[in-house]
Amino acid sequence: MEYRQEIEIELNERLKNVLKELPEICAEFFVSINQTTDIKTRLAYAYDLRLFFDFLCENIRYFKDKNVLDIEVKDLEKISYKDIDRFLDYVSYHQTENTTKLGKTTSINRTNRENGKARKLSAIRRLFSYLYKVGEISANPAELVDTPKIHQKNIIYLDKEEVNALLDAVENGTKLTKSQKGYHNYTKKRDFAIICLLLGTGIRVSECVGINIDDIDFFTQGIRITRKGGNKSIVYFGEEVYQALNTYLDEREEMEPLEGNENALFLSMQKRRITTRAVQNLVKKYATIIAPLKNISPHKLRSTYGTALYEKTEDIYLVADALGHADINTTKKHYAKIHEERRKQAAKVTKLREEQ
Repeated sequence: MEYRQEIEIELNERLKNVLKELPEICAEFFVSINQTTDIKTRLAYAYDLRLFFDFLCENIRYFKDKNVLDIEVKDLEKISYKDIDRFLDYVSYHQTENTTKLGKTTSINRTNRENGKARKLSAIRRLFSYLYKVGEISANPAELVDTPKIHQKNIIYLDKEEVNALLDAVENGTKLTKSQKGYHNYTKKRDFAIICLLLGTGIRVSECVGINIDDIDFFTQGIRITRKGGNKSIVYFGEEVYQALNTYLDEREEMEPLEGNENALFLSMQKRRITTRAVQNLVKKYATIIAPLKNISPHKLRSTYGTALYEKTEDIYLVADALGHADINTTKKHYAKIHEERRKQAAKVTKLREEQ
């Protein structure tokens, strides 16, 4: 079974469990969006709707005596746009209870900024839009709620000197603690290959961990990956990535993976396919050494690749294709500041009156 299939099965099981905590009216809604949304999106919607219905039962007078599972379609007619506004204000800062496997309950403080609120509003809107479309409710109060204004953040990326320093840190273990250096001796070839691959192709961390050995073609210097949404794609790598992968694979051939992990490219020290969390941690470990204030993650390495590619080619469509963006506007939005800087340069070189 492919890695992505395993992940989808796991996420679908999670979704089924969350649906058991939602009103029955939500079941048909999730069936209706099954063909048009990714499983991660549906699971995120389920979590957001669970939080919304919990909020209603705890804070809105009409729902005070109701259990979430007892909420019916007729009850949704009692929800106003003001209730949804109150919910978005509530999620700015709230507490949730978490029960561990040992049965211990702890409180977790959670915050949501514009992006988190916008996603939660999107989940509510889609549910109400579906119910309104099929005639289950007579009005859609969610459409009256303004979408939180999302402030565009500057792209955080590594400059050329920082990239060099990062690669040196991974190769040599510079400034690692004594404990970290002990592990570094066992993982440096793998870590170097991962960092080079992320910097040299701009792939997502989920795409990186899902790579199998037989996905790599060293003759064409291409790797088959599964993009966000499930589409297959080929990304190509340069000589430095080629050398890093080749060196790691020499070491990888000597490893004995656990059953079911034989074809995984990158392995953990437990001989299982490496996880996204593990890659995030190793990137943070090395990046903290060379850029402690930038909070570098695998996604920031993706931004580093995209920025470098755009600066060299000035081709926003090439950047969008290389990064696997389905919508060119996503790329333009993220790299708008670079566009702006180039426009400023254009103004500086334009002379209305040549010097005599």
